[in-house]
This record gives sequence, structure tokens and C-alpha cells, in this order.
Amino acid sequence: MTLLSGGIEPAPAKINLALHVRARRTDGYHELETLFAFTRFGDRLEAAQADDWSLSLTGPTAGHAGPLADNLVLRAAHAFQAEAGGGRYALTLDKRIPVAAGLGGGSADAGATLRLLNRLAGEPLGEADLERIGARLGADVPACVRSRAAIGTGVGEALTDAGPLTGMGVLLVNPGVAVPTGPVFKGWDGEDRGVLGADWRAARNDLEAPAIRLQPVIADVLDWLHGLPGASLARMSGSGATCFALFEGAVPSVEAPNGWWVQPTALL
Repeated sequence: MTLLSGGIEPAPAKINLALHVRARRTDGYHELETLFAFTRFGDRLEAAQADDWSLSLTGPTAGHAGPLADNLVLRAAHAFQAEAGGGRYALTLDKRIPVAAGLGGGSADAGATLRLLNRLAGEPLGEADLERIGARLGADVPACVRSRAAIGTGVGEALTDAGPLTGMGVLLVNPGVAVPTGPVFKGWDGEDRGVLGADWRAARNDLEAPAIRLQPVIADVLDWLHGLPGASLARMSGSGATCFALFEGAVPSVEAPNGWWVQPTALL
């Protein structure tokens, strides 16, 4: 096996264009139907061959990423090596995705780690194998291994490729509030409001209501996004608090109120 000495891999931010919660499961998780999409905005992972594993964080959101030992990048690296071997690397993560924001930052980083290490090792594993490893790390990691539009069912780990959505403008907005995933799911009212059909624009995010009950400012963000000229859709991503608006072309220049975090980008 010929190992490469290093490389760079993007970790695109994930958004849920739709998220239907269908049922609570006996294992504590929920049956979901969701449409994953990915943006040009995201984190970036760099690897340089080394004697042992290490991880350093840079970037504007690095200070909120938590202890390095718990980082999904290192967990993904160890999981890959246990299954496929390969070299050890000094990893540097340029962290730009807000933490715990409904954009799958940790999952995106884990997906990038699996793709990058697989490439550096000569691609001993196929995409399905990487997704299987990713599923042990988190429900969104398999989708982030793909980093392309996909329908997710089960807890989000069972994937079917969706049609291309490339180029559509996206404005991401986060009001800077914490919305823990567990309490949001716990706040779901248990009502099955139906399947995610082919028309995802007519779909919904069933976690918007419980997230807004926890953080009412999310409703203010959605109202502001709905009012933007040219916005064809505004919705919350995942369990929040980041919301997004879609545009048929480029995102217009805007200034968000209240110091909200704003990121214009486009779908991959």
C-alpha cells in the first residue's frame, strides 16, 4: 500500500431542506425523513503524515469546539485506522461552521476525515464502507460522508441520492443562541404530520415549533428571512438554531439585525 504524505479535504456545512419527524422509537431516537443538502461554505481539514495522531484547531469557531479528545475528527480517524489501516497524521481543522447550530459541523468534519484518510491510504474502502463507519459516530455522519443531496430515513443514516440542487443561493443565519438537540426532540408533540413527498418545497421542519418554544428568537429570524426580496423559501435547519433562505440565483447583499451571524453561500 502506497500512503500519501498529506492532503486537504473540505467539510461542507449540512442543511436540512426538510425534516419530518414520524415517530418516537423505543431506543430513544426518532424515525425521520429528511432531505440533506450541502453548501460551499464549511470547514476545512488538512493532514500531514506524522509519527502519531494529533489535532489542532484554527478558525473563527475553534474556541467553541470543545475538548480535542472528544472531537469527532480524531474519533473518525481512529475508527478508520482500526478498519482499514493506513498511516498516522497530524490533522489541522479550520473551524468555520458554528457549533451546535443545526449545520452538522462535527458530522461534516468526521465525514471529511473519513474521505481524506481513505484517499491518503489509496482508497481501500468504498463509500458504503465509509458511511457504515460514520454511522457509528453519529446519525448525520453518513450523509456528511456523501456531502451531496440525499434523502435520509431511519434516524437519518439510511440514504438515497436526491436530484442535484447545485448552484441555488443560500443565506444562513444564526441568532447566536444555544438550542440543545435533546430538548428540541423531547419537545416534539408526537403528531405524525405525514410523509416527505417529492415536492420538498411544500414540506416542513417538524422541529421548528419545539425549537421556537425554547428560543423564540428563531421565529424572528424566519420572519426576517421570509421578507427578503427574492427569497423562495425560508426554514430552520435540523434542530436549530440556524435558519436559511433559498434564492434562485446569487444571495443579495443584506445586513442582518441584532448582530446575528450571517453567511451567504450556495448549494453544492
